Amino acid sequence: MLPLLLTCKMSSNPKPTKPNFWHKDGYCKQTNIDMKDYDKGIIRARVEGRWQDFEIHELPDAFMKWSISHRLETLKRIRTKGMPELAGSHNGMVASHGLRRDDAQFSINCAVKGMGFLPKPDKIEEILNLLKSSFDNPLEQKLFFLESLYQNSENIFDRTKQTSLELYATPEFETHTFLNQMTDPGVAIVFLDFPSYELRAITQLIHPLDPTLTSYEKNIVDYINTIHDYFHSKSPRPSIGVVYHVIEVFDNTPGKARGKRIMPPLP
Repeated sequence: MLPLLLTCKMSSNPKPTKPNFWHKDGYCKQTNIDMKDYDKGIIRARVEGRWQDFEIHELPDAFMKWSISHRLETLKRIRTKGMPELAGSHNGMVASHGLRRDDAQFSINCAVKGMGFLPKPDKIEEILNLLKSSFDNPLEQKLFFLESLYQNSENIFDRTKQTSLELYATPEFETHTFLNQMTDPGVAIVFLDFPSYELRAITQLIHPLDPTLTSYEKNIVDYINTIHDYFHSKSPRPSIGVVYHVIEVFDNTPGKARGKRIMPPLP
């Protein structure tokens, strides 16, 4: 008997109606998150089809120790002309869902994004000015400056967030990650390493051209672009800043935890 052949016909699924996320002046604006209770540690977001309140949590000590130590090791490797590792704390694999593109049968998408920390609100302007004033320094000096940030991470960085950039999303071209996050801001982020961590987060997208941004949001998107360009060289245009607000943290380390939630702690 011949084996059963399973075929997929892309045309069998109706073409989805894609919303327009862009303002006529060239910026995007999220409508699926509400930040009015952010100061109370709450983000309201439309996740999986309904509005819900999500409590923001800090990254646990174990995550911070792993992430900061790995970043310091990477800077040391670069200083000695070595290549950065693909695994580790910089490259987060972001799983998102929400809007099926017309070239796909599922809305789910996974993409590797460069991740970083964000300075605390009372530190961000100071650090941003230091980055800009030393932007043209030799690489060796810049590496030492970045090291000093990580060595003082407890005083500088906000433990409730990871950040990234939407480097390629524009009104003319939209990545699947962008489309999904504009539709449903709930994502999972996994880091390939040992130990291995998974973050569940609410995504906040901040377009640099949005005229309604608060002064803090302007500093956020400016900082994320500047810290990226500080190492990778000047980009042709500022990109959409992405803030992943931490809701849950899981330890996915094989053998030890195997997906146990560690933040907020289980009862």
